Amino acid sequence: MPQDIEFHLPFPSLISPDLEAARVRNQAWVRGTGLVGDGRSLEWHASWDMPLLAAHGFPYAQGPALDLCADAMAFFFVFDDQFDGPLGQDPARAATVCRRLIDIVHGASPAAGADACSVAFADLWARGRDGAHPSWVARTAYEWEYYFATQAHEAIGRLRGTPADMETYLQVRRGIAGTDLPLSLGERAAGITVPAAAFHSPQLRIMRQAAIDVTFMCNDVYSLEKEEARGDMDNLVLVIEHTRSCTRDEAVVAARQEVDRRVARFQELAGQVPTMCRRLGLTGPERTDTAMYVEIMEAWMSGYHAWQTRTRRYTGALRIVPTTGPGYFDEVLGA
Repeated sequence: MPQDIEFHLPFPSLISPDLEAARVRNQAWVRGTGLVGDGRSLEWHASWDMPLLAAHGFPYAQGPALDLCADAMAFFFVFDDQFDGPLGQDPARAATVCRRLIDIVHGASPAAGADACSVAFADLWARGRDGAHPSWVARTAYEWEYYFATQAHEAIGRLRGTPADMETYLQVRRGIAGTDLPLSLGERAAGITVPAAAFHSPQLRIMRQAAIDVTFMCNDVYSLEKEEARGDMDNLVLVIEHTRSCTRDEAVVAARQEVDRRVARFQELAGQVPTMCRRLGLTGPERTDTAMYVEIMEAWMSGYHAWQTRTRRYTGALRIVPTTGPGYFDEVLGA
């Protein structure tokens, strides 16, 4: 049912011209790092078409820049599925496993014989930091830490068996969704540096939060059946249904309204950005980078939406993973 819902995201929908080559390179990377095995595992991963997500979400990226984004998207979804099994029911173990990845964020190297997730993430983090501005590295390190640390709290939600209140949901969901990270990757892919005074302006901070929320809130609707079947509680529709004691249809309508409010606010603030830049006395190149950042957020919202409405990960057109047992073929996140 939720796959039939439409969201109005009034932003340009573009695609990178490097998509086909990126598909080849991404497959080589996931196999080379061990993130995805051969056979059914590779078929399942290919059906998601992560390079298509990258090409839509980062349409200005090509070559190594697009590869970084496509590989990061592959990592996110393979990593996420590792919790669709016993690990996702064990908060303490989830926290321990993710601590190793957090250590990599802060300078540790994967140990000899490390699991594929650690190897793949270490490669992504090194490529992302290479040549990056120190402020970007510091900010993105926090975003990765937040992403990994909240996995244990999603596991707590599964054990609780009932959705949390809206405020708690947002704190956990913003972490496990990791949708602030694609916006930061978008900066690297576009080769821009947004001045701190602009990046931390009320306009861009609120717009960034809106873009983050829009992405995972739309996803919560499209992935509802998949998540509900495996006991996930951190889903917007389930939270609304539980806290408001309403029907499923009413909860879906309310979820769309949450998205609509954020889109409207984003557009309102986007119109204030040029004046804000002028009042800050930004140079021409700084204004250009700031304007590009607005486009990056728009592209990510529209690009993710374009991908998630056609990927077989959510449409149910292809059922490769068995309906019983873990939602993955290969265990690539070590115990």
